[in-house]
Amino acid sequence: MHMRGDGSLFSLDERLAADTVSIGHLPLCLVLLHRDARFPWVILVPARAGLREIHELTPPERDAFMEESCFVAEAMQRLFRPDKLNVAALGNVVPQLHVHHVARFEGDPAWPGSIWGSGEPKAYAEELLEDRVAALRSALATHPAFDPG
Repeated sequence: MHMRGDGSLFSLDERLAADTVSIGHLPLCLVLLHRDARFPWVILVPARAGLREIHELTPPERDAFMEESCFVAEAMQRLFRPDKLNVAALGNVVPQLHVHHVARFEGDPAWPGSIWGSGEPKAYAEELLEDRVAALRSALATHPAFDPG
């Protein structure tokens, strides 16, 4: 849990923390990499306490969120060249507002179906995890406010 500049407390859901590795921060969102190596999978979490739905963001935060989500999607498109980029806010298992950005490829382990409930997650080898995080940080470094720390 940490104090935000506006005085509110925010903490990342324990399940998201366990399933991801930090890539960095944009002005509104934490940027996380899901640990399932089967798919290039980035999750954005607005660092605001108590949110479950996108419409609960203030209008300026909604605008910021859409900009950050599109920025991440464009970076993933350039980096991974997927056949399709799936962007989804589900929250059935983890209610904290978070949005998945998943690069999908014809022939990936779940194609053309959903990644949820499809096979067993595959952990990254340490070197591949480090390479993936570094590549994503590099791709996101074009944002003037991206902070990899």
